[in-house]
Amino acid sequence: MPDVSGPPRYKLIACEIFYREICACVARSRHVIDVEFLSQGLHDLPSGKMTARIQKAIDAARPDRYAGVLLGFALCNNGVVGLGHPALPLVIPRAHDCIALFLGSRSAYDTVFGENPGTFYKTAGWIERDHANLEDESVPSDSPFSALQTFENYVARYGEENALYLMETMLGLKNYSRMLYIDLPGLAPLPHAEATRREAERLGLQFEQKQGDLRWLQRLTDGPWDAEDFLVVQPGERIAAAYDGSILRAEPVPLPSPEEQG
Repeated sequence: MPDVSGPPRYKLIACEIFYREICACVARSRHVIDVEFLSQGLHDLPSGKMTARIQKAIDAARPDRYAGVLLGFALCNNGVVGLGHPALPLVIPRAHDCIALFLGSRSAYDTVFGENPGTFYKTAGWIERDHANLEDESVPSDSPFSALQTFENYVARYGEENALYLMETMLGLKNYSRMLYIDLPGLAPLPHAEATRREAERLGLQFEQKQGDLRWLQRLTDGPWDAEDFLVVQPGERIAAAYDGSILRAEPVPLPSPEEQG
């Protein structure tokens, strides 16, 4: 059992897209939290490979050291489905993707999405972190099809005319009309909003800037984890997708088949 003489200690495993925001929340948390960031490039992998990478990090969390594992991920195209720990509870926000976490609530995301479904979102993490950190040969670092590359990368590599073609056709940017930069409170002044405005201008997109909200991420580091916004997966359970408003649910880990038992 973990030491209970001081504040509870948790392992937080998060996508590096939240790097600045998670660090700010951990610094304010009353818990002791050890953080491990995983590459944003995991989202370029098939969901099964992404799940395996996260599960490997979860498995390394020792029950004699931690009271639980916190996950800085959303459903993320089912990349978290199947995750669990045999001896520790997992806590994960009930969100389809990271944008809702940057905006502070599902209702805030629904409002922004309803204003303009064709929105391309940017945050500090989207700009500062990229797939080049992913150590996997199945996702070449120079692949022109990775959605994590910026327009500037394409221009430098292929020229502006070809870059526009790639963004509009290969990445489906023709379906977008707005680029929205989410500025999170409490972070250092950054030049990313202006860089996003220039990128939107070059792509012929409307630029907007909106203030985000750290409260959902802060609640992830602090607790308590209410059932409306968080799923708590107990030992012996695993994460499953829920095809209703709850987004995520817990299900029992199936018993091994006779063949698997040997």
